Amino acid sequence: MALKATIFKATLHIADMDRHYYADHHLTVARHPSETDERMMIRLLAFVLNASENLEFTKGLSTDDEPELWQKSLTDEIELWVDLGLPDEDRLRKACNRSQKVTLYTYGGRAVPVWWEKHHNKLERFGNLTIVDLAAEETEALANLAERSMDFQVTVQDGEVTFSNDQSLVSITPHQRLPAA
Repeated sequence: MALKATIFKATLHIADMDRHYYADHHLTVARHPSETDERMMIRLLAFVLNASENLEFTKGLSTDDEPELWQKSLTDEIELWVDLGLPDEDRLRKACNRSQKVTLYTYGGRAVPVWWEKHHNKLERFGNLTIVDLAAEETEALANLAERSMDFQVTVQDGEVTFSNDQSLVSITPHQRLPAA
């Protein structure tokens, strides 16, 4: 029998002072059986950093031709493709060809510089690709906040993201490695 996704509920009260975006989002997040708490919480972080009325989670790990998050136009064109991890160059090339803008959030500690060294020459040619690194100790701290029901005040200011609830506060400072042109 196949394992089923675990359902998480997250309420995000977002105050993004860098983009002047202020909204509450009530999200249902399906965590794939092979997905870790860290990866799921990075998906929430990516949602916060790109939040809009039209941003939505996709089938994610269960399908190869969709990102983790995307924003589509009314004519079904992909305006924003958000991916996580350390994908191969082919996946990013396809994403850049299908979408107006692609943002990749890399995580994984010491594996990130190795991945970057292998792929950076090919990736620099994509003008619509942004790569953002997330520090391992920060994403691990974020993973510790994972619960089946979550309610966060999330503040984005001067490039720093702060997740807080009644018990904890975690700050994350994403570092842009490759900017879009």
